[in-house]
Amino acid sequence: MKDWIGFAHGLPHSVLLFAGVAGVLLIATVIAEWLRWKTRERPSAVVANLVARIRAWWVMALVVGLAFAIGRVGMIVLFALVSLFALREFITLAPTRRGDYYALLAAFYLALPLQYWLVYTDWYGLYTLLIPVYAFLLLPILSTIGGDTTRYLERTAKVQWGLMICVFCISHVPALINLRIPGYEGRNLLLIAFLVIVVQSSDVLQYVWGKLCGKRLIAPKLSPSKTLEGFIGGIASATALGAALWWITPFNPWQAAVLALVINLMGFYGGLVMSAIKRDRGIKDWGHMIEGHGGVLDRLDSVCFAAPVFFHLIRYWWV
Repeated sequence: MKDWIGFAHGLPHSVLLFAGVAGVLLIATVIAEWLRWKTRERPSAVVANLVARIRAWWVMALVVGLAFAIGRVGMIVLFALVSLFALREFITLAPTRRGDYYALLAAFYLALPLQYWLVYTDWYGLYTLLIPVYAFLLLPILSTIGGDTTRYLERTAKVQWGLMICVFCISHVPALINLRIPGYEGRNLLLIAFLVIVVQSSDVLQYVWGKLCGKRLIAPKLSPSKTLEGFIGGIASATALGAALWWITPFNPWQAAVLALVINLMGFYGGLVMSAIKRDRGIKDWGHMIEGHGGVLDRLDSVCFAAPVFFHLIRYWWV
C-alpha cells in the first residue's frame, strides 16, 4: 500500500487527474450500457440520451486530453476553434441583414484571430480591451456602411454580444496559462482543468439534485428544469468538489472552495442568461454539433461567464 501511495505521489498531477476522469467516465459508461441492455425490448428515450451524452463526453475528454498533451499552443488553438464554432452558432440563430456584412467579416476574420493571437503573445493590456472597447466601437461603424437602419441597434448589439460571450469570455480559459503564479510554474494547464471540471460538474449535479428532490422552480420562465433544491444541492456539491481538487491548484482547500463557489454561481447565472436568449429566439438548443449535448454553447454557456471572473480573481490575488 505504501509503495502504491508513493508511486501515485510521484505521478504528474495531470496524469492522476485524467485517470480519475477516465475512471468516472468508465463507470458511467458501464451503468449506461447496462441500462440500455435492460431496456432493449422497450427502448427508453432517457436512456438513449444518457448513452449519447456519455459517448460525447468521451470524445470531448479525448480532445481536451490531446490539447493538454500538446501544451500551451494546443490549448489556445483548441479554444480558438471552440470560439469559432460558438460564434457561428450565436450569429446563425440571430437575425442578420446585408448591412451587417462588414461587421460580421470583422468579427470572424479580425477580432477572433487577433484576440487569440494576443492571448498567445500574452499581451494582457490589449486582449482585455480589444473586444469590450475597440471592437465595440468599430462594429457599429462598419454596420453603417450599407446605410441600412432597420433594427440597427438590435443588429449591432447582437454581434457585439456574440463577440463578448463567444470570443472574449472563452479566450480567458487558455489565458489562464499565461498567469505567473509563484511556485506553480509549468502547471497552469491544471487551472483550466479545475475551471472546466468544477463548472461542468455543477451543471450536472444541479440536474441530478433537481431530479432527486427538486420541487420549487427557481426561474420557470427562463429555465423550467431548474429548481431551488437543485441549485442549492448542485452548487454545494460542486463547491465541495472544488475544495477536494485543491491539490491540482496553487490554492489551499478553503481558497479552492471559495473560488469554486464563485465560478459555480457565475456559471449558474450565465446559464440563465443564455437560456433567456434561447427563449427569446424560440429555440431549445444552440446547435446539434455534439450528439446528446446540443451545440458548443449549450455545453459552455456556464464556462463563458465563469472564465473571466476566475482569471481575474487569480491574477489580482495570486500573481
